[in-house]
Amino acid sequence: MKVIRLSKSCISKKEKNAVIKVLNKGFLGMGPVVKKFEAKLSKFFSRKVVCLNSGTAALHVALQASGISKNDEVIVPSLTYVASYQAISATGAKPVACDIDLENLHMCPHDLKKKITKKTKAIMPVHLTGSADNLDKIYLIAKKYKLRIIEDAAHAFGTIYKKRKIGSFGDISCFSFDGIKNITSGEGGCIVTNDKRVFNKSRDIRLLGITNDSEKRYLGHRSWISDVKDQGWRYHMSDINASIGLAQLQKYNLLSKKRKKICKIYDKEFKDNKYIKIFKKNYKDISPHIYIVRIVNLKKRDLLRKKLSLKGIQTGIHYFPNYKYRKFKDTPKKFPNTEKIFKQILSLPMHPDMTLKQIKFISRELKSLIYKNDL
Repeated sequence: MKVIRLSKSCISKKEKNAVIKVLNKGFLGMGPVVKKFEAKLSKFFSRKVVCLNSGTAALHVALQASGISKNDEVIVPSLTYVASYQAISATGAKPVACDIDLENLHMCPHDLKKKITKKTKAIMPVHLTGSADNLDKIYLIAKKYKLRIIEDAAHAFGTIYKKRKIGSFGDISCFSFDGIKNITSGEGGCIVTNDKRVFNKSRDIRLLGITNDSEKRYLGHRSWISDVKDQGWRYHMSDINASIGLAQLQKYNLLSKKRKKICKIYDKEFKDNKYIKIFKKNYKDISPHIYIVRIVNLKKRDLLRKKLSLKGIQTGIHYFPNYKYRKFKDTPKKFPNTEKIFKQILSLPMHPDMTLKQIKFISRELKSLIYKNDL
């Protein structure tokens, strides 16, 4: 039985040839290919870009470069990948969980206001699934309280929000290029901002804090006599990863078109279904990363996932509420919306290599199981 994967890397000979070209040059670290990738991304966003070795590193460095440190608080949605929280705690700051909006699974502006204290220094909205719901409201709140915004845009590469591309406006946006994202560099991420101070500090921090080392690395050199002013990390991207990213960036429009098409078909399949509820998105503008449904009154999600797995259908759960982890534990009663919806959400397979036949099969099997079983 061939398994329909929840997500996967979608690469071709173009990416493989790009990597071989770097390997043949014999220089595998951060060099001219990273510089070229940053330049292409800068053109894509019309803003300054710093590439790193993961989206989590991008968040961590962006927070640190923004001055977030010990005893500060950063407000972040309860329902997100733990990377968002770990990036905050890595600076010494405390991630403060905010409840979600039931309509879109994004940060709830009403609860956000309640979570702001004198220690709050920044807000980290997460563009779950690829959309950026409630973003204007969040920016208005941030402006009122003079807070920084570091957008976790790991899912939203290419998404348009009110006629503007995510990353092309606002304070700071961080993207992920890991193996299954909208475009991949194998592993990688980037910071996008027009804040010159954050940009310059981020470039140094990613290279162990060595001042102005980026320009030498682009030439295939390194700084032997240098200075270090800030805590730094080994977070720089390699030319191998950048070569994959460049090839993927050329294919972005095609990859995004396929993702949008899959989501539209799913929406049509589940439209007006009284058991399976969709989160309505405008796929004209949104470049989707994952597809989540809400199954009303679902009580046995593990059993449902097992039955789908027996049919060769992988599923996921995006995500486990972070206040349930021991490291970030908080009182569940503070998050009524998250508690209500978490047990009902299910992520279905969604990646550019999927076929119409597979999408129809998944939809049919899910509807059949929901109708026939006490789940």
